Amino acid sequence: MFRFSVLIKEQLMMESSAQQLGDIDITPTERPENVHTASGGFLDRYFGISKTGSTEKREVVAGITTFLAMVYSVFVVPGMLGKAGFDTSAVFVAVCLTTAFGSLLMGIWARLPIAIGCAISLTAFTAFGLVLGKGLTPAIALGAVFLMGVVFTAISVTGVRSWILRNLPVGVAHGTGIGIGLFLLLIASNDVGLIIKNPAAGMPVSLGHITAFPVLMSVAGLAAIFGLERRRVPGGILLVVVGLSVIGLIFDPSVRFHGVFAWPALSAPGHASLIGAMDIKGALSMAVLPSVLALVMTAVFDATGTIRAVAGQAGQIDQNGRIVNGGRALTADSLSSIFSACFGGAPAAAYIESSVGVAAGAKTGLAATVVGALFLAVMFLSPLASLVPSYATAPALMYVGLLMLGNVSKLHFDDTVDTMSGLVCAVYIVLSANIVTGIMLGFSTLVIGRIVAGEWRKLNVGTVAIAVVLAVFYLGGWAI
Repeated sequence: MFRFSVLIKEQLMMESSAQQLGDIDITPTERPENVHTASGGFLDRYFGISKTGSTEKREVVAGITTFLAMVYSVFVVPGMLGKAGFDTSAVFVAVCLTTAFGSLLMGIWARLPIAIGCAISLTAFTAFGLVLGKGLTPAIALGAVFLMGVVFTAISVTGVRSWILRNLPVGVAHGTGIGIGLFLLLIASNDVGLIIKNPAAGMPVSLGHITAFPVLMSVAGLAAIFGLERRRVPGGILLVVVGLSVIGLIFDPSVRFHGVFAWPALSAPGHASLIGAMDIKGALSMAVLPSVLALVMTAVFDATGTIRAVAGQAGQIDQNGRIVNGGRALTADSLSSIFSACFGGAPAAAYIESSVGVAAGAKTGLAATVVGALFLAVMFLSPLASLVPSYATAPALMYVGLLMLGNVSKLHFDDTVDTMSGLVCAVYIVLSANIVTGIMLGFSTLVIGRIVAGEWRKLNVGTVAIAVVLAVFYLGGWAI
């Protein structure tokens, strides 16, 4: 199954000279020369909007754009967990609350334009791997999610995630961006039927129905984004999403108006509420703990890579190549999984869809705050949210994916081992449909390549340790 959390839209817009990647809780002091430094209003001062060269209007529009790009999660996550016996109406509310909590925490506390929500990939593992695959009850599965969140938070607070970022090789870092860009293109193309699974022998994928309405709308929307961005039209991506949704409402029979307002339901008739229903004791059994480890390992690289990517794209990287307020961002990300488990949702993670908002101009936490507020509102506006078809958001995903391919220019081609390991990472993210798999192969080929080339002195203990841990994780059969 495709991993959407990674669903990891990523563009690593970091300085090419930065040799280490990490996080730091200070804000850069340099300001663009063409930005007025007047104090502005409260929002401007709190989020530092003018300092980044952005505006409040741009941040709000970008936040709405991010929301539209990831609102599909309120339908996809309940659908997957519903197949595993979860109450879909309760999960719908849990997804909205989790996304609101995580995004508001990220926006207001970490002040970064990164939205958090229930990860599609980890949702799939919870539903099909834990419940349907291992026969666990939904309560025990939620207990596993809770334990994953606790361990994940401990890793974040103690600095282990920061250590991983600091030891992420430049080639693998940029290769991750390239791979996720290609991954997003494939995901978006598959969603609308442009590229489909090949039902016959031969290549694993093939061309879909190129004359189908969703495909035509997606391609036209992508071209429109090219033109609007070239003309520097504010909110061009959002205009395309809204425009295609209106066209779909007019011409597409599958896009129907079902009203605007609906009260959120904490449980369906005959079902108990999922709030506080997690069985932590049951999740502590030896049969479940390896799955908790798999969730943690996947989230460490999947979500951490996403935060690093979106922060880089938004220009929230200091002169040392470290994420501004990175410690808070990592902690906000991990705390969201604990919150989600308590309310009956799936593991949470930073959404790579945040890159769509960044492409629309988001640079500060105000954009993420807007996303959080909108997901609170969508609990009451579920019929209206369903009006945005997949082909309305697919062009935005494709556009961001194409932007991320620019990371090729940041590879150090004079260092062939580093460059080739980065390209291995990029290619196998797509071929395996798994971000962590690509990162594992990138680390492994880098370490082995350095040793064979007699360049072992270029390796550091951190890089070797991460490579060994990832290799053991996969060889042990714990990978998702």
